[in-house]
Amino acid sequence: MNFSFLEKYWSFYLVGAKNTVILAMFSVLLGTFIGLFLAFARVSRSGVPRILATAYVEFIRGTPLLVQLFIIYFGLQSVGIVFPEVPVLDKLLGFRFSDFLSGVITMGINSAAYVCEIFRGGILSIDSGQTKAGRSLGFSHFQTMYYIILPQALRNSLPALGNEFVVVIKESSIVSIIGIADLMFKANTIRGITYLPFEPLLVAALIYFFLTFPLSKLLAHIEKGMRKND
Repeated sequence: MNFSFLEKYWSFYLVGAKNTVILAMFSVLLGTFIGLFLAFARVSRSGVPRILATAYVEFIRGTPLLVQLFIIYFGLQSVGIVFPEVPVLDKLLGFRFSDFLSGVITMGINSAAYVCEIFRGGILSIDSGQTKAGRSLGFSHFQTMYYIILPQALRNSLPALGNEFVVVIKESSIVSIIGIADLMFKANTIRGITYLPFEPLLVAALIYFFLTFPLSKLLAHIEKGMRKND
């Protein structure tokens, strides 16, 4: 085992970890935004939104993330949709911002399918009597969902949403294939420079663990506190 390369290349891992966290944060935010609307569509009384949302969820969950990444990265370019270059952000990230957007969109739409099911489960966990009580007070369907059902559903869904963030951090390693300088990309770069096939990957695995383990423990603590409040 030879880890002497860390003295020279430790900054590679620092940059890669930073980009991984940034990518995961934006992906989860996008996935949460889309997933919330999909969840409302799936519990909607209207058939068309429910069918479309169900088709989206089933297609995304039934296809590999790698295929989705290639569809976004190559597919949008093939139809003439090219993301703009932003020199300042390119310099800050260390790679093309357009590639970053491709990764965020892919991870976001993938995460949205799972976030949708998380929110849908949270909404369905609320007793139907509360919906009837809201309607009896003169609330519209939207007001009942917004003021009564959604706050409770979000509270119930918080631990699962946190777990989704952990999953996105780990799955984001796949974006290294399109040149995004995340943690996995930097580890492979070090492998190519040092001709060490194993040790750089082991260090990357440990960094992924140190990124996700504290977050998992924090989520467990929050969930425990929520149970005490109940």
